[in-house]
Amino acid sequence: MSTARRVTNTAAGIVLVLTFLAPVYWMINVSLQRSDALLRTPPAWFPVDPTWSGYVEAIRTQGSHLLTSLVIALGTVLFTLLVSAPAAHALARFRLRGTLALVLVVLLVQMVPGIVMANSLYPVFSQLGLLDSYAGMILADSTLTVPFAVLILRTFMSGVPDELLEAARVDGCGQWRTFGSVVLPVCRNALITAGLFSFLFAWADFLFAVSFTTGNTIQPITVGIYRFVGNQTTNWNGVMATAVLASIPAAILLLTAQRYVAAGITGGGVKE
Repeated sequence: MSTARRVTNTAAGIVLVLTFLAPVYWMINVSLQRSDALLRTPPAWFPVDPTWSGYVEAIRTQGSHLLTSLVIALGTVLFTLLVSAPAAHALARFRLRGTLALVLVVLLVQMVPGIVMANSLYPVFSQLGLLDSYAGMILADSTLTVPFAVLILRTFMSGVPDELLEAARVDGCGQWRTFGSVVLPVCRNALITAGLFSFLFAWADFLFAVSFTTGNTIQPITVGIYRFVGNQTTNWNGVMATAVLASIPAAILLLTAQRYVAAGITGGGVKE
């Protein structure tokens, strides 16, 4: 590749990165300025005299909602992996009638609109007393994360060499011992990928959160920001500070797990 071509590609990449990061920078910039910063003409492009009042307000009013979302997201990851890993292993290894049909059903579940799922689950959750509860939110989020995780893990587990499983059985390992000691360690990247996407979905979920919670008992951060914006339309530094705090867990996870995600996605390309 010529030098001019490399310079052009690099410049184009920098422009694209700056374009995508511009809203993030503006969010951080406004969060560090006074509430009336956006009313200036023109608005300040850099927080010359930064203030942390927005973050103090965000932690005071939204701190409990951040913890609520963290509990729901971690619970969703745990429940998703506990259900999807054995299910994916069974679909990948056991040659049963209707396996392909079941995989097709799992794929179709991913295509069901969230509002349809929420309307269907609401009367069930109401009768079971799962509204305004952590268990209800975890189950609701898992209705979409489990099928997604099953599809990822099944594709990856189909590529686990049969020789490894045979060697484990020769050593006297049963099905569960083989699954826990051989299959799961080999599929670590796929498990991390499935867990990461499950966490991100549960953390960013708004539809289920606003449908199954009233704010009297629990309130996830997405609903908290929505109601905070409605009540604090002039307190933009507090709103932006809340958005920054809500973005930190997802950003940390993506930065620390990106190499596992890349390996988990590409690893599923092994031919069955």
